[in-house]
Amino acid sequence: MAEHGAHLTAAGGGEEAPSIFEAVAQDSLMAVLRPALRHVAKVLAESNPGRYGCLWTWFDEIYALLDLLLQQHYLSKCSASFSENFYSLKRTVLGHSKGPCRLASAGLPKQQHWKSLLLLVLIPYLKGKLEKLVSSLREEDEYSIHLPSSAWKRFYRAFLAAYPFVNMAWEGWFLIQQLCYILGKTQHHSPLLRLAGVRLVRLTVDDIQALEKKLVAATASHSIKDQVHAAVKKVLGGVAFSLSTGLSVGVFFLQFLDWWYSSENQETIKSLTALPTPPPPIHLDHGTGSPLLPKLKTVCPLCRKIRNNDTVLSTSGFVFCYRCVYNYVKSHQRCPITGYATELQHLVKLYSPES
Repeated sequence: MAEHGAHLTAAGGGEEAPSIFEAVAQDSLMAVLRPALRHVAKVLAESNPGRYGCLWTWFDEIYALLDLLLQQHYLSKCSASFSENFYSLKRTVLGHSKGPCRLASAGLPKQQHWKSLLLLVLIPYLKGKLEKLVSSLREEDEYSIHLPSSAWKRFYRAFLAAYPFVNMAWEGWFLIQQLCYILGKTQHHSPLLRLAGVRLVRLTVDDIQALEKKLVAATASHSIKDQVHAAVKKVLGGVAFSLSTGLSVGVFFLQFLDWWYSSENQETIKSLTALPTPPPPIHLDHGTGSPLLPKLKTVCPLCRKIRNNDTVLSTSGFVFCYRCVYNYVKSHQRCPITGYATELQHLVKLYSPES
C-alpha cells in the first residue's frame, strides 16, 4: 500500500523531482492571483470610473505586461517562474536527468528561456480572452434584440457548441499528463513544460549558494561606471524583490479572498452584510432638472419618451426602456446616469401586475 502511495509524494523522475502536490500547488498559485487582482480592479473601477475605469477595461493587457516582467525576472535570475521559485523549484533542460544539473543562477538556455516565457504569459492571456469572448457571445445570444445574419448565427452557435468539448479536451490533456507524472511515466506534470523542453526539479544547496554569491557579486564593483550600473541594477532588483515579497506574503490573503468571494460562500456573506437600500446619490437630487433625469418618473432618461418594456440596472437602480439601455450598456459598459461599471447581465426587466 505504501509503495503505491509513494508516487504521490515523490515523482518517478528521481529524488530531485518535486511531488505532484508541489507541482499542482505552484500551478494554482498564479491561478488564484489573477481573479483576486481582477476583483480589486473591478472595485476600483466601480468606486471611481473616471480615474480607474481603464484598469478594468485593459485589465488583461496590464496583467499580461506585469506578468511578463515578473516571469522574465525570475527566469533570468532563478531559472524558474515566480510560483516555481516560491516553492523552491527550478527549471532544467529535458535530457539532463543524468549528471550534474545546471545551476539556477546560470539561467536557462536561450531557446528554453524564451519558450518558457512565451508559454507562461501568452497561454493564460489567450485562454482568458477566449473565455471572455465565449461569455460575451452567450450573453449576446441570450439578450440580443436584432438577430444576426443566418451565416453568422450558424457560425457562433457552432462555436459555442464546440467550445465546451475543446475545453474538456484541453483540461483532459493536463489531467492525463499529471496521472502519468504520478505513475512515474514522464518527467513533467504539464504539457506546457514538455513544449518548453524543460522539467521541474528542487533547488539544491549548490543552487542556493550560487544565488547568494550572485547577489553579493552584483554589489561588489570598483569603477564609477560599474558602480552606477550596479546601483541601477540594485534599484531594479529591489523593486523586483519588493514586488515578489509582497506577492509571496499577499498570496495567502488572496487565497482568503478567493474563498470569501466564492459562490458557495456568497449566501453567507449576503446574510451577514445585508443592509437597507441606500438613497440615490446626493448630486442627482440637486440635478433633477438635468436632461438625464426627467421630472416625470415614467419617462426614460435616454429616449425622453414614456418607458416601454421597463428595465432596471441592478448597479444603480435607475429604470429605462429595455431597447435604450441595452444598446447603451452594450456600447459603453456603464450606467448612463451614475457612470458605474455595468454589463448586460445587470439588466433586470420589471413586470407590473397589469402585465
